[in-house]
Amino acid sequence: MNGMRFIPGGLTRLGSERFYPEEAPVRDVQVDGFWIDEVPVTNVAFQAFVEATGYRTTAELAPDAVGYPGLPPELCQAGSLVFVPPEPMSASYWWQFMPGADWRHPQGPSSSIEGIGDHPVIHIAHADALAYAKWAGKILPSEAEWERAARGGHPDLDFAWGDSLEQDGRRWANTWQGEFPWRQAGGDDAARTSPVRAFPANGFGLFDMIGNVWEWTDDWYTDAIRGPRPTCPACVPRNPKGGTEAGSLDPLAAYPVGRKVIKGGSHLCAPNYCQRYRPAARQPQAIDSSTSHVGFRCALRT
Repeated sequence: MNGMRFIPGGLTRLGSERFYPEEAPVRDVQVDGFWIDEVPVTNVAFQAFVEATGYRTTAELAPDAVGYPGLPPELCQAGSLVFVPPEPMSASYWWQFMPGADWRHPQGPSSSIEGIGDHPVIHIAHADALAYAKWAGKILPSEAEWERAARGGHPDLDFAWGDSLEQDGRRWANTWQGEFPWRQAGGDDAARTSPVRAFPANGFGLFDMIGNVWEWTDDWYTDAIRGPRPTCPACVPRNPKGGTEAGSLDPLAAYPVGRKVIKGGSHLCAPNYCQRYRPAARQPQAIDSSTSHVGFRCALRT
């Protein structure tokens, strides 16, 4: 398959008990062989889809206030969540709902994708990823498929390349360099996405499975074994549209919003704050919410 790699089936190890509780327990599952994209879907690839279909993403459409009880009027407009570094030692929140932010305008309405066509597309809600996958004749991977692919044939390693973030004195993924969220080595541009293939491929020949952008899977986020987990606000910002996780026992929940599993961490994951730049890491992302650090790649089952 052009631009895809075949991942052989077999018994694969999922999870970790050395980092965050939502990754436990470690368990072995059987995964059939499948194909997966070598790289996340890029701006250029997504633009081709939009030009062929006229598709408009969730971030480009104003939400229907009827479906979101209590949504403030200022949020009843098209837009998405953008990471904006706060001032040093400021207590301000680093996620901002920005009207006009979408895949074409990744940092807000005055920005564009000119010159970054080879970066992963961002500001993609789950439905947008599904729409692209259907158009391409593919699917979104399951969590187990994604994790098997990300491990690159090394099921017992913490990272896809070894047991530490840096190996052989080099960086292996686009992750936060410095003290999150105030200082990023290399300046503001370093706190954003990077071109796909900018870092080494894993053992299966796949690029950017770790870091750069979180990636959607098609599995609902559940944790039936140990109950709900706290989420990392660097990884999963508050859904600006509100809502409570589907299945919540909260009797005051006005309406439920389903969460799907995202995997792989992003350029915002940092040693001092969020060490989720590993195959086992997982977080729940509201299906109707898009951000400047979540993208996707597609799969194909044989």
